[in-house]
Amino acid sequence: MPGAPGVRESAPSPDKPPRVKRGGGGVMSSTGLYIATGTAGFLFLVPFYLLIRNALSTDADITGENWKFFPTDIQWGNISELFTDETVPFAQSMWNSAVVATLHTTGVLLVCSLAGYGLARIPYKHANKVFYAVLGTLMVPTAVTFVPSFVLVSSLGWVDTYRGLIIPGLFSGFTCFLFRQYFLGFPKELEEAARVDGLGYWGAYWRIVVPNSLNFFAAMATITFINGWNSFLWPLVIGQSPDAWTVQVALSNYMTNQTVVFHIIFMATAFSILPLVFVFLFLQRWLVQGIAQTGIKG
Repeated sequence: MPGAPGVRESAPSPDKPPRVKRGGGGVMSSTGLYIATGTAGFLFLVPFYLLIRNALSTDADITGENWKFFPTDIQWGNISELFTDETVPFAQSMWNSAVVATLHTTGVLLVCSLAGYGLARIPYKHANKVFYAVLGTLMVPTAVTFVPSFVLVSSLGWVDTYRGLIIPGLFSGFTCFLFRQYFLGFPKELEEAARVDGLGYWGAYWRIVVPNSLNFFAAMATITFINGWNSFLWPLVIGQSPDAWTVQVALSNYMTNQTVVFHIIFMATAFSILPLVFVFLFLQRWLVQGIAQTGIKG
């Protein structure tokens, strides 16, 4: 009670802020985070270490019992042996993969972005039916359409050509879906302002939507380029001549029933991943931002 003898009223001092009780374990949680991150980084780098180590070794060093952290005699000659091998034109295969992956990425971005923009913005009564049909293509196994696609490409005379390697894969239902999800969240006010200036859907797409969506386009380009570079089964069937092999097909030819040249396989693999590493390192920031802008929630 106020005024009672022997009882003091406790009131917070206006000069001192109230104490906030901090929970313990802050240092421990940070240490655990550093340990987990360091462990994950170490496990991520181990395959690259093994790749470089074996690429610069002899087959005896790779398969020998006495393991060395790094070969005492580095075999730089493995590089020249890789590119001078007449049975597998590796340099030509790298060039074929670069052309196919680049043109494939450009075509997929153009076709799928236009399809996604049309499904998201152009109103017509069958839009939902077309969208569900596109989603339905994701449920069809690749093996179902593989043989009909090869028969069609073969009848057109596109075997051992860039057209046969690129054109059949220019549309991706999943990429179209991602573009539609992104364009649904694109500010309509920008497009309405463009229509006030006299632009139609096509003009608004090229002059307003694309310049303001470069982050998402870069993300889709990264994913599509990696998939195109790593494609194996379709190039294996279409590229029947060694001059039409892609890098993945060339890698498979270093392993035969008769022999396996380990140091050449590792050296070829090291060169084959260099373009992917450069693309990923250059576009990783846009990759994360673009995926975050698709509207897909985890």
